Amino acid sequence: MEGNKELIEALNQIEKEKDISKEILLEALENSLVAACKNHFGKADNIKVYIDRETGAVSVFAEREVVETVEDPIMQISLSEAKMKYPKAKYELGDIAQVEITPKNFGRIATQKAKQVVVQKIREEERKVLYSQYYGKERDVVTGIVQRYVGNNVSINLGKVDAVLMENEQIRGERFRPTDRVKLYVLEVKDTTKGPKITVSRTHPELVKRLFEAEVTEVKEGIVEIKSISREAGDRTKMAVSSNDPNVDPVGACVGLNGARVNAIVNELGGEKIDIVNWSDDPATLIENALSPAKVISVDVDKEELSARVVVPDYQLSLAIGRQGQNARLAARLTGYKIDIKSESQVYDSYYNDQQ
Repeated sequence: MEGNKELIEALNQIEKEKDISKEILLEALENSLVAACKNHFGKADNIKVYIDRETGAVSVFAEREVVETVEDPIMQISLSEAKMKYPKAKYELGDIAQVEITPKNFGRIATQKAKQVVVQKIREEERKVLYSQYYGKERDVVTGIVQRYVGNNVSINLGKVDAVLMENEQIRGERFRPTDRVKLYVLEVKDTTKGPKITVSRTHPELVKRLFEAEVTEVKEGIVEIKSISREAGDRTKMAVSSNDPNVDPVGACVGLNGARVNAIVNELGGEKIDIVNWSDDPATLIENALSPAKVISVDVDKEELSARVVVPDYQLSLAIGRQGQNARLAARLTGYKIDIKSESQVYDSYYNDQQ
């Protein structure tokens, strides 16, 4: 059949520009043309379509069993006819003969179908590429540009695709304007027929961790390790860090010279306070550190119950507990211990009353 050089040239161009395999497009077109053959032959169960990779010529073949006596001319061919038409093939009974049945004007049908298939396949392949590109960013931080509010949710452009910042993933009180640049933690990437659906967060504790990895070289290189993190987005984060190098102070590395490193992250999070404390494998020491900036007199730990009783000076009680219990709450989450905080006076009064 006559060639279709324009088709091959167009597919070569698409492969070059869109990075979509010409072979994938040709296979999709061949499969689509098999379906189109049903309009000509009633069924296409035994039909194969082949497009010449060099010339673009389209050929239609029927696979027919070689038999002595033909009962179904669509599925069978007689041995005598097969030998007469295809002497070089040397067909025998039971063989499957490839019988060319290319209809007239099939080149025109193929050209029309090619346009539909190529457009559809390009969309599919672009969607796959986008999905795999953003799926690799799941549980990572990306930078986006605010588009608009959709109800209470925010549509944010990530480059080639938009993400949705749901209301419950927004920092309380934070408002955005169109074109604002914002850093986001990628919670989930789903593949849909309309392209990847990306859900992002500003409240997830991992966002803070990833921001420190980006800002602090020692964290990125694994010299300083973020062992635990607890967060109440928009208000306060507590982070426990340790160092794998005795010459590197983990807290100092995260704070930076004159607070430069931590302040960059505080600014990114709209002024959220960040307490950075030293990690310890000793629960009592870790709990004492976690209650910073409050000073602690003693910590009595019950490892089985994962609970601790902490005594602080009277003037430090409100600081240790924090506004609406926030400091104690974050320290408990950071350490994994239930923490009961008492002042010196409370402990003394309790002891005195027990003696009466």
